[in-house]
Amino acid sequence: MNAINQSGWKPEMNAVEGAAPATRTGNRALMLEEALIFEIGTTETTGVDLPETPKGASRLGALARSKPIGLPGLSEPETVRHYTRLSRQNYAIDLGLFPLGSCTMKHNPRLNERMARLPGFADIHPLQPVDTVQGALGVINELAFWLIDLTGMYGVAMSPKAGAHGELCGILCIKAALEARGEGHRKVILVPESAHGTNPATAAFAGFTVENIPATDEGRVDTEALKSRLGPDVAGVMITNPNTCGLFERDLKIISDAVHAAGGYVYCDGANFNAIVGRVRPGDLGVDAMHINLHKTFSTPHGGGGPGSGPVVLSEALAPFGPLPFTARHADGHIQLVEEETVGEDHPHSFGRMTAFHGQMGMFTRALTYILSHGADGLAQVAGDAVLNANYVLRRLEGVLDAPFAKSGPCMHEALFSDEGFPAGFSTLDVAKGLIDEGFHPMTVYFPLVVHGAMLVEPTETESKAALDQFVDALASVADRAKAGDASLKAAPHYAPRRRLDETQAARKPVLVWKEAPLPEAAE
Repeated sequence: MNAINQSGWKPEMNAVEGAAPATRTGNRALMLEEALIFEIGTTETTGVDLPETPKGASRLGALARSKPIGLPGLSEPETVRHYTRLSRQNYAIDLGLFPLGSCTMKHNPRLNERMARLPGFADIHPLQPVDTVQGALGVINELAFWLIDLTGMYGVAMSPKAGAHGELCGILCIKAALEARGEGHRKVILVPESAHGTNPATAAFAGFTVENIPATDEGRVDTEALKSRLGPDVAGVMITNPNTCGLFERDLKIISDAVHAAGGYVYCDGANFNAIVGRVRPGDLGVDAMHINLHKTFSTPHGGGGPGSGPVVLSEALAPFGPLPFTARHADGHIQLVEEETVGEDHPHSFGRMTAFHGQMGMFTRALTYILSHGADGLAQVAGDAVLNANYVLRRLEGVLDAPFAKSGPCMHEALFSDEGFPAGFSTLDVAKGLIDEGFHPMTVYFPLVVHGAMLVEPTETESKAALDQFVDALASVADRAKAGDASLKAAPHYAPRRRLDETQAARKPVLVWKEAPLPEAAE
């Protein structure tokens, strides 16, 4: 029996004598229950005092609203408290480990944030005269240099705004190159099963037909199956390396050579570049185009603190077809922003633009700060530590969860598990929900599709061994509960601000708009 402390309370007392009573407010100590903003304020009040409008006058003229706006009025303290309370119900990288597989949710150094907020970076406008933004253009130009150097490529398009946007850029470069060769009839893109899910969507959006290439039993591209499908109708291949099984595609150079010999191009999804940065140059493996998620590989976790950014590095064969704008540094140090009206004959084969302006300045500044802070040896250590942490998680959980590719060699940035061995009625979803009760955001679930009930864990290089041990112990505990048939797991999470949703109905019949409850009918 547990000892009674000085207050006379025993740890098991609540369990023995009954559950804790419900509170009048719905709050549970510092876990505050928060209503919708419509349920807090009223439409008859406002937190701002405006001077009376003279009779018969209107500040908005013909734009004046003819009926009530229907928004609640809150004071400033009420507004701040509302959104602060909501923010406390979110999981964040500053609260704990974020194990989302294939997403690289790593710590964002505050130095990078400080640099992104410097005057001249944070407060400029894309339509300013070029002579007034030379510092910002210098950042873009220098970052472009380092991205080319790190990947062993020939050119780079900086304007794409995220991974899928970068994929589209690369595929449009391939399309433009084929049309310039008079081979616009090549309409097939080969996509391995182990590639990211956005790859086939991107190819289809660009007008190509997508054909899948199977994976081998060890989770890599079936090279012979890919070679056998190459032909005069194939435009190229979209391959993810390291792939979504967490494995390095060691035959990529063989694949690239075969695709080139057949007249096609190789697009590499670089979302997982974090695992090989500073150690492997995709250009040396025959890659023609690859997007780089600056918001994943070079510090800011998945757009936190600003939008994403997906520059695309290009081979010598594809660089002439890259989009505008791009920067050009002249011998006197002046940097030119090359756009349609200034491109002249220097870049006549560009397929056009990807976006209205020049890309994401905040992400450029963060990424360059990250690269310069780490240096060549530091970036190589980033990759090494990411791989080390993922393999530590893999080996510690190998006897607890089924790891289908554990014998395929070391994993790269992420470890892949399945629901093999769970009793009937228990699933990966139950493990994910149980992990919420343990204080962790769940890992990526049910992806990649090549593994049934997949659980994809990416610890990243910024987690300590102590943090990894705490996460692994929690995940192992929940997995053991699932394998033992613990019925309470089916109702998890129990301690989150909200209980488990009916996810099928939430997806098919989402309630996205608040509607005021109808007034009760007057009694007769």
